[in-house]
Amino acid sequence: MAKKSNKRAVPNDLSVGAMAERAGVPVSTLHYYEAEGLIESWRTDANHRRYDRRELRRLSIIRVAQQVGIPLSEVKEVLDTLPRTRAVTARDWARVGALWQDRLRTRIALMEKLAGHMDHCIGCGCLSLESCPLYNKDDTLGSDGSGARRWT
Repeated sequence: MAKKSNKRAVPNDLSVGAMAERAGVPVSTLHYYEAEGLIESWRTDANHRRYDRRELRRLSIIRVAQQVGIPLSEVKEVLDTLPRTRAVTARDWARVGALWQDRLRTRIALMEKLAGHMDHCIGCGCLSLESCPLYNKDDTLGSDGSGARRWT
């Protein structure tokens, strides 16, 4: 949510429209990310929403993370570890990147496995735990047969 401030707009600050254009997202997306605590803005005396230019980097991380399937809640956890009172350093970014290394490697391995077996799986519908190369190995209820086994 935008912070109330007596701050005056400075050349490095971006209006909501300029921020959306630079980031390649609709204004509504900026408002959503802000409501979720992923980015921050402030208000001028005239009640105009303004963004520090550094928020563009946060937006870039959010967009890339979404493209590889990282949930926004996890993106927020990582972004919350980055400083807001100073420029983010290369060391800060390296630390943040390390937090996602294992998760990204796991996703890459799963995508490679899926890509390598798509010809087998498309149209198959077998749901066979014995022969499916993508099966859920921890499915202990699968031994009771196919279909739902529990009602919640």
